[in-house]
Amino acid sequence: MRAAFFLPYFCLMARQNRNREFKNIEVIDAGAKGKSIAKAPDGKIIFLNNAIPGDVVDIQTFKKRKGYYEGKATHFHKMSPFRETPVCDHFGHCGGCKWQHMSYDQQLFFKQKEVVNNLQRIGGIELPEATPILGCKTPYFYRNKMEFSFSNNRWITTDEINSNRPIDSRNALGFHIPGMWDKILDIKTCHLQKDPSNAIRNSVKSFAEKNDISFFDPKKQNGVLRTLMIRTSSTKEIMVVVQFFCDDPSQRTALLDHLIREFPEITSLQYIINSKANDSIYDQEVICYHGRDYIVETMEGLQFKINAKSFYQTNSKQAYELYKIARDFAGLTGQELVYDLYTGTGTIAQFIAKKAKKVVGVEAVPDAIIAAKDNALQNGISNVDFFVGDMKSVFNNDFIATHGHPDVIITDPPRNGMHPKVVDQILNIAPKTIVYVSCNSATQARDLARLDVSYKVVKTQAVDMFPQTHHVENVVLLNKRN
Repeated sequence: MRAAFFLPYFCLMARQNRNREFKNIEVIDAGAKGKSIAKAPDGKIIFLNNAIPGDVVDIQTFKKRKGYYEGKATHFHKMSPFRETPVCDHFGHCGGCKWQHMSYDQQLFFKQKEVVNNLQRIGGIELPEATPILGCKTPYFYRNKMEFSFSNNRWITTDEINSNRPIDSRNALGFHIPGMWDKILDIKTCHLQKDPSNAIRNSVKSFAEKNDISFFDPKKQNGVLRTLMIRTSSTKEIMVVVQFFCDDPSQRTALLDHLIREFPEITSLQYIINSKANDSIYDQEVICYHGRDYIVETMEGLQFKINAKSFYQTNSKQAYELYKIARDFAGLTGQELVYDLYTGTGTIAQFIAKKAKKVVGVEAVPDAIIAAKDNALQNGISNVDFFVGDMKSVFNNDFIATHGHPDVIITDPPRNGMHPKVVDQILNIAPKTIVYVSCNSATQARDLARLDVSYKVVKTQAVDMFPQTHHVENVVLLNKRN
């Protein structure tokens, strides 16, 4: 009996000893994933979620690794001069805008610093003098797409628990709590997408509760309402997509008709019946209930149809700035054959087409290529060709022999960067110029390190597409070494 008691007691004491408290520690930097950085007296780094550079704090650690701690600021001796009061009532619970309590100038400073550090530290790249990061003129209400989840067991905040007031409703329509797949924070007002986004979301929730339409239970896998997507465009068009876990025709029709009555400005009202384990819509049928099955985005006179499954940069105004930088870096004269790798719906390809001899776009998602071809036809662009296939397989020597040797390659891969086979093929093809657009400067740096044997980085430009968050885009121009 004594031995059985001793073991768990020993483990508990060991766990407590690993958690340490540090007093009067200055927060010195901002790091990856929106965390801030302090340094413990023993020299180890401490990652914090609830402090910003310039704060002086007491820290309680809750996790220890070989080279660092993770902790939380428990007392603030001095507040950073770069602090701002968050505008959102959900800040601190919602994980979407982790830097909302930091001045926008400082957000830009640390984003630029992260890009430079990654390219130099991970990539070992010799960088030219960095061009200052391009900030966003509208740091709130800039997103054109928001996705919300329904839940019948919402996240209860600490303030609600401490108030001792009865909980009126456990339903939620909002965002996942960071790191908790089954916990949804109910959102009243989000400052990322322009109205009528908030009004539509709140109206859907209110109508569903008044009419006893059940909210999804992710653990039991039941309930009617699953997700809500709202897309808007610079042309003031609105798309609403309601995803149902199971179909109750009378409840579905009642909700959708309610949206038509209350929001006649909706351009596209669609729905999905998805009873599989996850709520991804890319393998699901999207049914148009009212209006068109797409909305229209414009850029320099070009029109792009955006459907429920389309990828389009979520910040329309900054996307325009990003594409102008990519086009400028490419240095096109009208005589070049350009390959646009990971072309998506062909937005960059069509945007640069008027300054190129020909553009060839390659993308793995068939629906995206269908949309790209359709948009090019609507825009009257005849010098673009689009092809579908897994990049590491389709982008081979036979493809080059068939479609021509590129003078310029523009690549805009997903967050995990380019597959090593794609990098090797670029080195094999050896185009004169590469323009690398990335939403993850760490994987971009890894790829640049492999390209460094034959290419020199001559320009780099960070672009802030996502104010109030730690995310940042970066564009790099590489020229072939002599």
